[in-house]
Amino acid sequence: MAGDEEQQKIAAFLSKPEAYGLPPDETVVHIETHASHVFLAGTRAYKLKKRVKYTFLDFSTLERRKAACESELELNRRTAPEIYLRVVPLRRTGGSFRLDGAEGEIADWLVEMMRFGDDGLLAKKADRGELPPGMVEDLARGIAAFHRKAEVRRDFGGAANFLKIVEGSAEDMKPLLGKVLDAERAARVTERSRALIGTHRGLLDRRREAGLVRHCHGDLHLGNVTEIDGHPVIFDCIEFSDHIARIDVLYDLAFLLMDLAFRAARDTRLKSFANRALNTYLDRLTQDEIGAALEGLALLPLFMATRAVVRAKVTAVQAKDEAAKRHANAYLQFAEMLLTPAPQRLVAIGGLSGTGKSTVAKGVAARLGGPAGAVHLRSDIIRKRMFGAAPLERLPQAAYAPGAGARVYGEMLRLADTALGAGASVVLDAVFAREEERARAAGLAPARGLTFTGLWLEAPAALLEARVKAREARGDDPSDAGVEVLRRQLSSDIGRMDWTRVDASGTPEEVLKAALETC
Repeated sequence: MAGDEEQQKIAAFLSKPEAYGLPPDETVVHIETHASHVFLAGTRAYKLKKRVKYTFLDFSTLERRKAACESELELNRRTAPEIYLRVVPLRRTGGSFRLDGAEGEIADWLVEMMRFGDDGLLAKKADRGELPPGMVEDLARGIAAFHRKAEVRRDFGGAANFLKIVEGSAEDMKPLLGKVLDAERAARVTERSRALIGTHRGLLDRRREAGLVRHCHGDLHLGNVTEIDGHPVIFDCIEFSDHIARIDVLYDLAFLLMDLAFRAARDTRLKSFANRALNTYLDRLTQDEIGAALEGLALLPLFMATRAVVRAKVTAVQAKDEAAKRHANAYLQFAEMLLTPAPQRLVAIGGLSGTGKSTVAKGVAARLGGPAGAVHLRSDIIRKRMFGAAPLERLPQAAYAPGAGARVYGEMLRLADTALGAGASVVLDAVFAREEERARAAGLAPARGLTFTGLWLEAPAALLEARVKAREARGDDPSDAGVEVLRRQLSSDIGRMDWTRVDASGTPEEVLKAALETC
């Protein structure tokens, strides 16, 4: 076709350094995907849409390609304005082409971006064992903020539309069954997914009506996040399909959780990362948002499994050797595992300030429940949320007035019951210095048919005081409790203690090990 021939000429032109005003000895890197040509030239990257038409995208006309470029720029600038710079015309000039400028007929359009290397991609960092947990937590905080601002779309999402996603994947897998993918496993995954959609039809539809279907990223895995100036930056969102991008916010988050959990199954260095991403995301939600999010966790196995199936079919299509085929089937096997209910647990971790409750609770939460772990409900963060403050923002004394503590504990137990009702495991993290507080926490389990584990951390007073002073000096913890608060705790009577006592005087690793041995 003439259009194909001209685009080949355009690609040849854009592969030359002079197209960008660079010296002749500069190298231009040309990367080709199923839908685009990408040219890495100097400090810039340029993306040219291919003149193609698929069931899920249409770049067949100049007008459509321009609109796609403009959409890509606008949507990606929501999360990566430092990367996505502008849309640039490519013009015909006397038998050749010219990038930008005002003269000449427009031959095509390109997205101009700031160039960055592969080394900063979080996927590459994870592969090398260099992805710090703090980077994942920073990413989760950013996703929560992004979802809060994303455009609400009640005309998408819901049970019927999610069933189309599952059925579409099943259809896409048909040519691969028996050749690359295990046909029986694929059938089980599809049937189980259909059943879960039927079970949670009302919840899927309620979340849509509540405004939790939004214009999201749509392809939120580690390969689409890079580090810039020490912070994760999300790029390359889905701009070509509203049905892929206008989705439930938890389905958007589920891609990251699935990616982290799948990697952790093969790399123990990443074992707690999916759980930290989930709980950091939940911790950044407001009082108006948290209840619906915890109720929505009932959908997380379905959402994560659907993301694993997407990875399975894409990997299978591209598979050229046995290793790639095994990798594709590993995703499918992971999807089946995600759809198998994990045992539910309720654990409460108490102790005076400085015993390391939250550190232990994080470690325990990462090891309970399914691949994304348990919900970690920390009273310090719940109090901040109730008073409209960020986790590290200090609260006024009014937040600790008589009666405030009881309201915080009541809210923590309410949220725990919601999460347990959604099928999630829960770790409660609070001082629990009063018998009635401990009794109420334990009382949640029988109603749900669960066993309860209560752990009481303790250590010498001098050590607790030293830890609290060090924590205050760092200023990096949600707890507002200082040395005076600790001293008041030490002078109080905790009453009869029927929880398992754990020596918290050792290193964090030693205390966690001791705690896990009792869970």
